[in-house]
Amino acid sequence: MAWLASATIAAAACGGDERPSSSASTSALPSEGPAASASADLDTSGSPDPLTVLAGPAEQEGNLTTIALSHDWCNYGEALSTFAARYAIKINELNPDAGFADQIAAIKATKDSGGPGAPDVIDVGLDFATQAKNDKLLAPYKVATWDTIPVSAKDPDGAWYGGYYGVLAFETNRSAGARPPADWKDLLNPSYAHQVALAGDPRLSGQAIETVYAAALANGGSLDKAQPGLDFFAKLQKAGNLLPTIATPETIDSYATPVTIRWTYNALAHRDSANGTPDIDVSVPATGRLAGIYTQAISAFAPHPNAARLWMEFLYSDEGQNLWLKGNCNPIRYDDLVAHDAIPPDVLANLPDFSGALFPTLDQLNAASAVISEGWDATVGVDIK
Repeated sequence: MAWLASATIAAAACGGDERPSSSASTSALPSEGPAASASADLDTSGSPDPLTVLAGPAEQEGNLTTIALSHDWCNYGEALSTFAARYAIKINELNPDAGFADQIAAIKATKDSGGPGAPDVIDVGLDFATQAKNDKLLAPYKVATWDTIPVSAKDPDGAWYGGYYGVLAFETNRSAGARPPADWKDLLNPSYAHQVALAGDPRLSGQAIETVYAAALANGGSLDKAQPGLDFFAKLQKAGNLLPTIATPETIDSYATPVTIRWTYNALAHRDSANGTPDIDVSVPATGRLAGIYTQAISAFAPHPNAARLWMEFLYSDEGQNLWLKGNCNPIRYDDLVAHDAIPPDVLANLPDFSGALFPTLDQLNAASAVISEGWDATVGVDIK
């Protein structure tokens, strides 16, 4: 069981495959575009505006093939429509509900044949990106804003790079009479008796395991020391504050789980859809801010390599990063955007403070998963179900 959780943690926490299903239609467009080798010599390094440099060659290819980009996930609908309106490039959207494994399988299945079913770009969890690099399925490319991406959130060779992330946060139903906690230590207060819930079983669920991991960071632990997180939850259990119920939007709305700890992109989406009924607050703890990333990468067999690079430059520009943020997904360059006032004030005012979040490596995630999933029963002893 522990190693099952270890395999799950990177997918569910470091860019969890937790996207909602999409009702958006899929547009299959013709035209394969030139082979990947056609742009091998195109150099955008040092260019003051790689978008301009890439626009011409990308429009000559005429197409971009994406996969797993649900329109209602992270505001991808607006990102895709903005890109399509700006460039003479048709976007072929393969299965918007595809999972991480589906995306890698699509690259492998079409690497020799190409065609409209061959994805140019992918959006996957850290473990899948790492394995895809090892399998030589990715084409290295460093966007112009490369230096503003945290070192631990990108492959040093440019094979993959974090695009956006969530942070473990407190989702509080104020209509249930619960008071939003400011930090992890607040959860030990008697006022939170029978109110605190996890969004999964910490022996299996990546989201729940990461919650314990985040608590460790705020209680004497580190990215390499997860045990203090278990000790914290043991205290929470002893105080009578930890619920044995897996929280869902339904349990939150019904007051059954007044304070739930889960990823910001899920909590903020729930808050916005509730529209005040119930009154949902989402707050990032003052300490122990742990991030889980989704990564972007270009297929080594991309039929439209210049369009793929142009798409990456668009996503990692201030504009593209803000489009993700508008969809409640924290852009990887968030701290940099804040530093140079690049986030619209109205968007920033609607969000909690995400600054200073830590990005574990895949090895750190897997090690923490083993400690937490194996140690939960002995240290905390609560059957979360």
